[in-house]
Order: sequence, then C-alpha cells, then structure tokens
Amino acid sequence: MEIKQLNFTFVGNPDNAVAMAAYMKNKFEFLGLKSGDRKEQSKLFVKKSRQVNIATLQAWIEELYQRTEREYHYLAIDLAEKNVKRWTFADIVTFKQFITQKSWWDSVDHWTSVFGQYIKLHPEQKEKIFTLFFKSSNMWERRVAITLQLKEKDQVDTGMLTAAILFDQFTDEFFIQKAIGWALRQYSKFNPGWVLQFLNEHQLSNLADREGSKYL
Repeated sequence: MEIKQLNFTFVGNPDNAVAMAAYMKNKFEFLGLKSGDRKEQSKLFVKKSRQVNIATLQAWIEELYQRTEREYHYLAIDLAEKNVKRWTFADIVTFKQFITQKSWWDSVDHWTSVFGQYIKLHPEQKEKIFTLFFKSSNMWERRVAITLQLKEKDQVDTGMLTAAILFDQFTDEFFIQKAIGWALRQYSKFNPGWVLQFLNEHQLSNLADREGSKYL
C-alpha cells in the first residue's frame, strides 16, 4: 500500500508564541497559533486525510507527532479524532504510545477524547481499551483510565471508574487527583446519587472531593 508523503506546514504567529509556551510551563516550543487559527489553516488538510489510506494516515500522525512545535502534535491528534470511525482496536493500541510521548495534560486529554469517542462507537471494546491504561506505571496513562468515560453520560461503567479511582486514591499527584474529581463531577450530572454515595464511602483528597462534589 503506497504511503503518500506528508506535505503540510503551518504559518506561525511569533507574537503569540512566547506567551503560549509560558502557559505550558515552557515544556514545548510553539508556532504561536491559537486553536481557531490552527484549525482554519489545517481545515483542508484534515479534510484530505479522510480520503487517504490508513497506512498513509498513520504515517502522517507519527511524523507530525515527531515535529518540534506543539501545534503539530495537536494536528496529529486532530487527524486521529476526525478519522475515529476508521480506526480498529489495533490502531488504538498504536496510538497508546503517544500518551507517554511529549506528555502534558493538553495532549493527554485530547487523546483521551479520541479514545472516548472510539468506545462510544465500539462499546463492546470499552473494557479492552480501559485495560490498556489501568494500573500502568505511567501516571498519564492512569489519567486516561480515570477519565476515559467522560463522554459516556449515563453509560458509565461504575466498576471501571471505581477501580481506576481507588488504584490512585492516595496518589500524591495533582493531575491524578484532578482527574478523579473531574470524572466524578462529570458523572454526577447523570447519576448524582451514585457519586454522593461514593464520596461518602471513600476517603479522597481534598482536591478530588471538592471537584467531584461541585454539582451535588
């Protein structure tokens, strides 16, 4: 299967680059493109991605993710998200590698959104996807396990959610505790009684408890 060469570059805005890098703790270089500008510049390219073969698309995602500037990482995830209906479980396994590459909350949560959309399309694979990240030694992968079901509304598997939270119940890591609170807060919109009982029965960090009970 022929792989088409990737031929795409952004036109940056240096006036924004320094502030954007500072917002991300100077962990990454930025071209200075805010979300709207990035999506406008890449709109035709993303549209084109829906017509290329899977091997080409995967190669493009890989290449974009290896570039230096953060906007290209976002574009790689945009491609995965806009083509979510084309993926198989094997593709999701391939994408798992990016959770531990160039990791920070912005990319990890965007990838989690991709995985969340995938399990809505393939609910029978939810447990398999969850297992890819549950009990990982990498805290970003465990954050995925905790927040995987954010889009599931009243279809949340409470057994999975409970297991993911309790595994990290006493983990002293801001991004983990924030994720616990976020997952509980989101589910409380659909099942407040369950979340209230969970909070009453389990000792959580002040951060997780505060975030989780926000809508109760």
